[in-house]
Order: sequence, then C-alpha cells, then structure tokens
Amino acid sequence: MMLTARTDDLDQVLGLEMGADDYVPKPVQPRVLLARMRALLRRADGPAPDGEMRLRFENLEIDNATREAWLSGERIDLTSAEFDLLWLLGRNAGRVLTREEIFNDLRGIKYDGQDRSIDVRVSRIRPKIGDDPNHPHRIKTVRSKGYLFVKDS
Repeated sequence: MMLTARTDDLDQVLGLEMGADDYVPKPVQPRVLLARMRALLRRADGPAPDGEMRLRFENLEIDNATREAWLSGERIDLTSAEFDLLWLLGRNAGRVLTREEIFNDLRGIKYDGQDRSIDVRVSRIRPKIGDDPNHPHRIKTVRSKGYLFVKDS
C-alpha cells in the first residue's frame, strides 16, 4: 500500500504499476486507512489456520481461492459479503464469534451495538447452506454472544 501526498492520476497509475496493491492519497481519515489496510490483509490472509483454502463440513464446501461454496455438489449463489462472512465463520468453526469480532474482521470498524447487518446476512446465508432458519444446525445464534459455526451437525 502506498500512502502519499501525491494525488496526480499519473502518480497513482505508476504506483500501482510498480506493484502497490492500493494507493491512498493524503490526507486520509484514519478509519478509512485502517479499513483499507485490513482489506489488504484479508486478501493476503487467505488460507485457513491449517493452510487450507477449502473447508469441508459434511455436504458443505467453501473454497476461498475461487470464492465459491457448494452444498451437496451444487454451487451456492452468495454475494461477496455473504461469502466473506461464511468463510470467516467456517474458518472459526467450533468457536463463538462475537459481533464485535465479526465487524472488526470483515469491516475493520468497531461494532456500535445497533447495526443488524450481520444478523441479516446470517439469515440470508442459512437457507442457502441448507440450514433451517427456525431451527438452525449449522450456524447457531448464541444469545448475547454472537454466532457459532458447528463443525459437524
């Protein structure tokens, strides 16, 4: 990432062509800079803790390299934000992730206690991965805590 006072289009093009993954002209708000840095780290982070780019849970497969998921061999249609959340939950299977952790990891910002976008995203992912929205077995809501992705349901 290049952080510079140079704002000319040619400077930005040269910086990106020289190998920078992002070009941020000053002045920049600290929150914006932090979010951009975390986005770059997420892209570089890729593999799961065990080095895998593909996670398997019974009939559900999640591939971070292709950013695709399959249920019983059928490709699941996920938005980019839904995939990011599913990958995060799957990568942390067996551990409760708080909304604060999810917000911090996915958005690089602090959870304000009001935003329900993660809850909405989970409610959209559940039916896509074959989870019963009324009695989920794969992504469980842990009251007053967050979400738990169950390894083997």
